[in-house]
Formats: sequence, structure tokens, C-alpha cells
Amino acid sequence: MKAILKKEWMELCRTGRFLLLLFLFALFGIMNPALAKLTPWLMETISDSFAGTGIVMKDMTVTAMTSWMQFYKNIPVGLLIFVVLNSNSFSTEYQKGTLIPVVTKGLSRRKIVLAKTILIFLSWTALYWLCFGITYAYNAYFWDNDVAVHLLFAASLTWLFGMGVAALFIFFSTIGQSTTQALLGTGGVVMGAYILSIFPRLDSFLPIRLMDGTSLLHGASSPEDYLNNIAATGILILFCMICAVVCFERKRL
Repeated sequence: MKAILKKEWMELCRTGRFLLLLFLFALFGIMNPALAKLTPWLMETISDSFAGTGIVMKDMTVTAMTSWMQFYKNIPVGLLIFVVLNSNSFSTEYQKGTLIPVVTKGLSRRKIVLAKTILIFLSWTALYWLCFGITYAYNAYFWDNDVAVHLLFAASLTWLFGMGVAALFIFFSTIGQSTTQALLGTGGVVMGAYILSIFPRLDSFLPIRLMDGTSLLHGASSPEDYLNNIAATGILILFCMICAVVCFERKRL
């Protein structure tokens, strides 16, 4: 187990994926307050260009909430990049046949799945909270984070949704043979959840609602409103992990 974890970590570093993800999530963390800080200047520039047409742009007050709104716009992009860069974790092993020697020598298949899962979950956790921490620090410096209600709880919901997406692509990676199949399966489930969320009765049970952190920040909803979504996401993660282990045990390498 330790050997597989070390091997996965070394591969993540040597391929440059982790450094790239580290740079991108740090950049997103800086961009959120930076864009909020530049918003008044951008609005002033736009108002000057429209002055001749009679369109008047009102002055805009920027607070930490503006930056947090940008955070929730950027983090889905970060999650997408994270999934794409890690989606070949299993498919590369299938194509190169590197799992066959270790499995034939007695290494448990479930330990392989567990090692890859631990590294992916830890990577997402570290990168996400790095982005959140950078944004939080800059917002505290420029403005005041107290304007956002349930800030940490809302951030935890988005992190949990990312864990659910990671569990999904791990599951589809164990049943598919290629990166494309894993991405299509994961994207199909997430897209299906988006479509189903238009129905109010289903929305309170779908994990996709965890991405709606802005409602919590504005006080439009309370943490109790998301208990069903948290439970559904936890069940999804557990189900995907069990199915991933079972499928990988029976998979022909």
C-alpha cells in the first residue's frame, strides 16, 4: 500500500500535473479578489465608452461578497481541470500494462484502488482549500469577510461536491478502458444531475445543489436546507467506492 502511494505521488509530481494544478488553483485564489478589486475601474471604463450613447453606468460598491461570488464562478472550472488532468490515472495503467506484474505477484487490487483514491481525494482537498485560503486572506486584507454568512459551511459543501465528482470518475475509470470513457461517464452523470435539478422536488436531494454556496453567503438559505444533499453526496461517494472496488476486482487487466 505504501509502495503504491509513493509510486502514485512520484508519478503525479514527475509528470508535472501537481505543479500545474497547484499553480492554477493558486492563480484562481488570487484572481477572485483581483477581479473584484478591478471591477470599479472596469465599470468606469465601460461607462466612459457608453457616455456618448446616453447610457449611464451607476457606481458599483465592491465588498468581499463580490470576490466570493467570483470564487464560486471559478471553482467549477478548477474542478473540471482537476478531473481532466487526473482522469488518466487508471487508463494509463491499462494501456501500459503496469498493473499486471504487481497483481500477479499478489498485490491486492482493492489496495490499488484505495491508494489512487486516497491520493486523488487528498490532492483535491489540498488544492481546493489552498484556493479558498488565498481568497479568504486577500478578502480579509482588502475588505471584511463578515459580510458573507455561513462562509466556511458553504465552502465545505463545494468541497464535498468535488469529492463526489472525484468518486464518480474513479468509478468510471474502473469500468472503462480509456480516459474518454471515464470523462464521458462522469460528465454524463453531472449533466444529468443539472437537468434534474430544475425540478424543485428533486433539487433538495441532488448533490449538484452543493455548488449553490452563494445562497448561503447571502443568507437566502440555511445549513439545514442542505442536509438531504449532504446525505445524498455521502451515499454517492460510498456507492462509487464500493462499486469501484468490486468492478476492479473482476476487471481484466
